[in-house]
Amino acid sequence: MGSKVFDEHAAEYDGWFLKNENVLRSEAALVARALGSPGRTLSVGCGSGLFEMILKKEYGITIEEGIEPSEGMAAIARKRGLKTIASTAEEMAVEPGVYDTVMFNGSPGYIEDLGRAFANARRALKAGGRIVVLDVPKESSYALLYNLGCRVGNWDDPVFTGACPRDVYPMEFVVSARWRTTPEKVALLEAAGFTGLTFFQTLTRHPVYTNDSVEEPSEGFDRGDYVAIVARAPQA
Repeated sequence: MGSKVFDEHAAEYDGWFLKNENVLRSEAALVARALGSPGRTLSVGCGSGLFEMILKKEYGITIEEGIEPSEGMAAIARKRGLKTIASTAEEMAVEPGVYDTVMFNGSPGYIEDLGRAFANARRALKAGGRIVVLDVPKESSYALLYNLGCRVGNWDDPVFTGACPRDVYPMEFVVSARWRTTPEKVALLEAAGFTGLTFFQTLTRHPVYTNDSVEEPSEGFDRGDYVAIVARAPQA
């Protein structure tokens, strides 16, 4: 993960979500829908613990453990009550076979070797446990906007006039991300031994309008700019 940029801009991450509260609420609703009743859950790339805090307060979903390589973000997560281990997803060393659910919420784009991270998640899960992977797909409007932003190098270029949200994602987080398509993530999950994939999505409006109101999640992955993939680890 790009932990350095999150160390340097930890406060900006939460600040962006708080400026885009309806986007945050839409994404939180998607996370809750994908998790259901998750049991003991490990949040990989938990960041500041913002989503975990919302899930507990608004959905009654308690997540107590996280993995986070950025010490700046992890410090905020700990203040929010999350037991956070400082580690990358590729190097995480957790007790095998103890979790009902392993969640990657918004972190896949910052994980270099996602296949290795998924293999680690499988080892951490109980037989038949679930992995929940949520991220911006490369084929989505948001990712296309972000990738264009990377090429241009700033959000002030006239090409973005009228096409960007009012409070667009900070460029520091954009340039350090690697967005993957939904089929790419599916292939990596299947290679790690996961099966029974299901999909949920939100943020189906153009990026300019996604913060106008809260959106309820729907099934599928063909329209949403934020997509959840849920899959099962093998049974014993």
